[in-house]
Amino acid sequence: MRVHVADHPLITHKLTVLRDKTTPSPVFRALTEELVTLLAYEATRGVTVEEITIQTPVTETVGVKISEPRPLVVPILRAGLGMLEGMVKLLPTAEVGFLGMVRNEETLEPTTYAERLPDDLSDRQCFVLDPMLATGGSLAAAIDFLFKRGAMHVTAICLLAAPEGLERLEAETAGKDVTIVLGALDEKLDENGYIVPGLGDAGDRLYGVV
Repeated sequence: MRVHVADHPLITHKLTVLRDKTTPSPVFRALTEELVTLLAYEATRGVTVEEITIQTPVTETVGVKISEPRPLVVPILRAGLGMLEGMVKLLPTAEVGFLGMVRNEETLEPTTYAERLPDDLSDRQCFVLDPMLATGGSLAAAIDFLFKRGAMHVTAICLLAAPEGLERLEAETAGKDVTIVLGALDEKLDENGYIVPGLGDAGDRLYGVV
């Protein structure tokens, strides 16, 4: 498993505003979209391409285009939806699937309640969107779900992560081609499984408490 923590002042600045508990939901949503586009730039560095010959106004030249089958972007509902627009702005030709997962607040283990994905993901590069990598259970389950359907590589994009979640993810994805791209690696998890210092519940801050 490869882990890339983005080290850029714009990313750190935007994360600082997200962490502030006084930041309202509309600003939180807009900043999340901007952050994901910045992180997606790093996450797609290894996207599969193929050569293509084109005609410029001056001469013929060789460039590249994104290969088929197209990459698949998978936001984990509900908080991952807040990251989707920022991702598809950078990768507009990608297909989009959905995984609905919820964490049991007592056991901290995930349950899948909905999925809308192709049955066969053979030779597909998949990009999973989940704002918070806390205990790692939901993301590990999502990644396992995609590999069981034949995905060749999975990249997860998260705004924040805790060391405990990364450790669990590394153990549960051993031997698989996985990359994790983070806005920041935080200090730890608290007794409730929340990232410290973190930014609270990303889903609630994006869409309100339900």
